[in-house]
Amino acid sequence: MDEYGNSGEGRATRRDEAVRAAVEQGLLGPDSPIVGLLDVTGIRESAAELRAAFAEVTAPGTPVLHAFAVKATPLVPVLRLLREEGIGAEVASPGELALARAAGLSPDRTVLDSPAKTPAELREALALGIAVNADNPQELDRIDGLVRSAVSRSPLGIRVNPQVGGGSIGATSTATATSKFGVALRDEGAREWVVRAYLDRPWLSRLHAHTGSQGIPLSLMAQGVAETYALAEEINRRIGRPQIDTIDIGGGLPVNFASDATAPTYAEYARALREAVPGLFDGRYGLVTEFGRSLLAKHGTIVARVEYAKSAGGRAVAVTHAGVQVAARTVYVPGSWPLRITAYDGKGRPKSGPEVVQDVAGPACFAGDLLAEGRALPLLDQGDYAAALDTGAYYFAHHYAYNSLARPGIYGFVPDRATGVRFATVRDPQTLASIVAESGGAHAGALTTLHTPGSR
Repeated sequence: MDEYGNSGEGRATRRDEAVRAAVEQGLLGPDSPIVGLLDVTGIRESAAELRAAFAEVTAPGTPVLHAFAVKATPLVPVLRLLREEGIGAEVASPGELALARAAGLSPDRTVLDSPAKTPAELREALALGIAVNADNPQELDRIDGLVRSAVSRSPLGIRVNPQVGGGSIGATSTATATSKFGVALRDEGAREWVVRAYLDRPWLSRLHAHTGSQGIPLSLMAQGVAETYALAEEINRRIGRPQIDTIDIGGGLPVNFASDATAPTYAEYARALREAVPGLFDGRYGLVTEFGRSLLAKHGTIVARVEYAKSAGGRAVAVTHAGVQVAARTVYVPGSWPLRITAYDGKGRPKSGPEVVQDVAGPACFAGDLLAEGRALPLLDQGDYAAALDTGAYYFAHHYAYNSLARPGIYGFVPDRATGVRFATVRDPQTLASIVAESGGAHAGALTTLHTPGSR
């Protein structure tokens, strides 16, 4: 652990030093007006905290796989770093699987979850020996055929929806009555179908559920896990042997976006689970978790230069280079996804002074492109920097190509005694040539060769 630790104060100190160093070292400036910064120290420490939290509540020798939800931050260097810290990968598409493999994740530390797996995806996963959770009866039928045609080492299970309800954000509540994920356990006949599926398939050895993520209280998450555990117990009792040997409890620990504090913690969640579902931790079941946002969010920062400072209707407006292209959820649903904004001066130092109510706007050509509206901050001037905090997950790695805005460069950082801060490139800034290529540049004349019969 570094001298600052993984406390909120330690993270804030490392972040401030990184912003200043990014300006001093030329990563930020007039010609590179937006970057993403990743706190490598913080990521390592969060991974260690996750492992320690579950080690504390599980029986000695219990197999536990913490599989990072790749969708949260789909960057190969991040996956490689987490692999080094003992974290596997949960993937939900061929692209995410390719990223995990590029990062060196082994099949036995990879889990495939997706509501729309194609036959080719399933065939590849089973050939590699990757764990697969079937989402629905039709998918299980496909797996039946693949299992009959070729031997596979893949641990296989079924994803269920315990239907325990939603949280404060509907889009991230996956255990509602009508959620698209998994087999809805409370629907008529569904529970018995799941039990029968295991009775008929001795090679089904896992059970999976994921209650939700941001906006879901710990009590509801624990209830979803408890329902899943009870089903596993029922299935094994009906079969007369411990056929289900592993329960995948998903991830979804919410993140505190209101301050630098980590709340809730992995330790708090693990203890809540042990209290609600003590049998889950007695060594009879292996465990899989699929945390994403909670591992990365606090360790990422988007920093953007203030290109212009203006006033409209009596309100100050800072026009920056960070908006909907890096923070689509915040721009389109600000009530559910507000971000803290910190002001830095032109040298990358935290800005002080009286707070002024102002808008922090992005570069996209529509009026709602705002990172923050009516926010009290030290007045942002031309050449200053606005930093969007807690953006390490679902932000700068999920580019939205509005106005063909380029993807920003991403840099990891650590404190360094010699230089103050040392950076490593995680992803290069996108070039204009790349934007043209992605937009069909190689096929510029394709449509001009097509003519309606008789038009010429």
